[in-house]
Amino acid sequence: MNTPTRRTALQLGAAGATAAAVAGTTAAFAGPSRKKDVTTFVNVSGSNGVAVTDPLLALRGHRTVGVTLPGHGPEEQLHPAYQAPQDLAKLAALPSPVAAVTLDDYVEATVDVVRRVSRYGPVILVGGSLGGATITKVADAVPDLIDRLVYDAAFCCTKLRSPNDYMTSPEGQTSLTPGLLNGIVGDPAKIGAVRINWRTADPKFLAAAKAAFMAEASEGEFLAMLNTLLPDESLQVSAADARGRKDAWGRVPRVYIRHSKDRTIPIALQDRMIREADAATPANKFKVFTVETSHAPTIKAYQEISEILYRLAK
Repeated sequence: MNTPTRRTALQLGAAGATAAAVAGTTAAFAGPSRKKDVTTFVNVSGSNGVAVTDPLLALRGHRTVGVTLPGHGPEEQLHPAYQAPQDLAKLAALPSPVAAVTLDDYVEATVDVVRRVSRYGPVILVGGSLGGATITKVADAVPDLIDRLVYDAAFCCTKLRSPNDYMTSPEGQTSLTPGLLNGIVGDPAKIGAVRINWRTADPKFLAAAKAAFMAEASEGEFLAMLNTLLPDESLQVSAADARGRKDAWGRVPRVYIRHSKDRTIPIALQDRMIREADAATPANKFKVFTVETSHAPTIKAYQEISEILYRLAK
């Protein structure tokens, strides 16, 4: 197996904040409906994430739906070799369902969902972490179908080309994601993906993952979050050009939810992306909120994020 590099570690830095936030809750899709005053929240998870919804918003009368990204269905990635006792040799050799998946594929899947739900009322498109790259390009494709973009501690590329480029910037250098390299299974170059054994009991890896993703969580809540993650993420998505066009993405109202304790996408990097986006479209700047939480918020912290989202739809 080749020795993983820091760039490989960048693939780990987008574990879905949205998925983690609702770990342990029941995903619910409230709809369809023909009410034109009911907002649909469309959620795009970060790397390794599955489609999730927000039960708190559904309970308050809004529709909420998660996008199943290509290669991210549980039936595509989960295998007996990933169960206990694990067969790590077999796991390391399995072909990856995301090996050929690109950012364009993520965008196509999300555009399909946005088109379908936009018939029923306003659409707020929410991206967590790496999901920010997807929602930017979706806004390029269908700007008139999106009422608001929400970046939840997510990548918003404007001056630099890709999430990888931002993570290798000075503001990204303090990210703790390189500490997760010990969790890699298999050779990313051979399987075409970064494969992480989230189900390991290795205390060194678990400590590094907790520090990077969810430092303030209890052990139980942290482990519950890890169990929402899929092992594989595409090598191509975080290296893709994720910049939006000023005449499309640049005219959609947008919100950034800063995570002030984030050690995956450090707060300095979040602030850089906000500044650069605002400079690119000075007539349409971010509306910014701050939540005192790490990259993957606890359920308690997510209640605050959900309240922010709810107010955006009022």
